[in-house]
Amino acid sequence: MKLLKGKALALAIMLCGGLFCTSALALTLEQAKQQGRVGETLNGYLAPVKQDAETLALIKRINQAREQQYQDVAKNNQVSTADVAKLAGQKLVSRAAQGEYVRGINGQWLQK
Repeated sequence: MKLLKGKALALAIMLCGGLFCTSALALTLEQAKQQGRVGETLNGYLAPVKQDAETLALIKRINQAREQQYQDVAKNNQVSTADVAKLAGQKLVSRAAQGEYVRGINGQWLQK
């Protein structure tokens, strides 16, 4: 796997972390994380901790936006989308705040 250029990787991580916390959504990513409804995974995508319609809709919107960002970064750096997603996932899991859920290597949810 080629290393991503510094600016491109930083942009990808920034977009994955904060940009998707818009107040226009009924449930924001920040709220969902604080309420223990979603968690970060090592594959770069959110997953539901709780299975309700509002949470699942939020996850779908955010993961679609992440996929688009990962594709853009991958194309600009001539690497695979999966590699970009994996790098972003590792960063997002490591940056998760205390009390938030992350899915470990074993597939189990852990609360930081």
